[in-house]
Amino acid sequence: MTRKFCISGYYGFDNFGDETILKVLTEQLKKFKKSSEITVFSSNPLKTEELYDVKSVYSFDLLSVVKELLRCNYLISGGGSLLQDVTSNKSLIYYLGVIAVALFFRKKVIIFAQGIGPINNKILANITKMLLKKAKYITVRDNKSLNLLSKWGIEANICNDPVWNIKINKKEKTDKIGIQLRSFPSLRPEFINDLALCIDKFYQDKEIIIFSFQNKIDLEICNKLKEQIQRVNSEINVKVIENTSNEKIIDNISELDSLIAMRYHACLIGIKAGVKVLPINYDIKVETLSKDFNLKNLDLNCSLENMESIFSDFKNSSENYETEQIEKLNFNFIELENKL
Repeated sequence: MTRKFCISGYYGFDNFGDETILKVLTEQLKKFKKSSEITVFSSNPLKTEELYDVKSVYSFDLLSVVKELLRCNYLISGGGSLLQDVTSNKSLIYYLGVIAVALFFRKKVIIFAQGIGPINNKILANITKMLLKKAKYITVRDNKSLNLLSKWGIEANICNDPVWNIKINKKEKTDKIGIQLRSFPSLRPEFINDLALCIDKFYQDKEIIIFSFQNKIDLEICNKLKEQIQRVNSEINVKVIENTSNEKIIDNISELDSLIAMRYHACLIGIKAGVKVLPINYDIKVETLSKDFNLKNLDLNCSLENMESIFSDFKNSSENYETEQIEKLNFNFIELENKL
């Protein structure tokens, strides 16, 4: 018997982390013992179909979404931070609406690798609580979400990020240095300037690759860093990589000597590929990853003197990740299949 899945999430927006999660999820669903038919709700259905060999409908073509929910067996909502209202009430209402329609049609709902909350609107918080109590299986990616659901009397399981399951072909390392940045309110021009000075001081003889993971958020700040590096030293070989496939990004990262990165999934891919990683700590999940692997990290408010000291230690360090530790971080898809 073929099981029919609908997948709802932040897909089709060219966000590296979300798209990589979708890649892992769709590949695993296809490997389950019973055959799977998959439909993804996406803002770019044609691209989603081409990338993952699945059916896809436009996320905001509500009639098509309802039709697909009517014919499916399961709705998988996630991964990512979908159920929160910090970004906007609109996105939360949309994702809750998809879940509500699935439940109305008596479909089984899976909450997949999500971060739940914060939800400041009390009405939306109560609706979220009511809907999640009817979900068949819930996995969350952090203790804060787990504690919130526990407070609501909802059973959930803590899980590791699904991107840990991605297969990366280890490559021979080059002497290239990678940098990955994203726009963020507390990312000051002074930090960009100090980062450029450190690149000049420690890596002026290396090729510098700056990665834009999602152009809407990353590209402007990546170009600013490139300009600042060239302003400090016009002889440095620096380029920005944009508008390329996730597979190409992963290949490029896997051959680096070192990676200095803000985004959680950039750090994750670097670690998984055996690259020396210096995280830029802008978010609790990056800080937690740094602690898990005993990595020094750059704080957005650090002084130039402190940054130079961290760079010096980082340049002289060696990659020392334990394969067993990384493998333990894989998402447990066997448990998910057993719940279906």
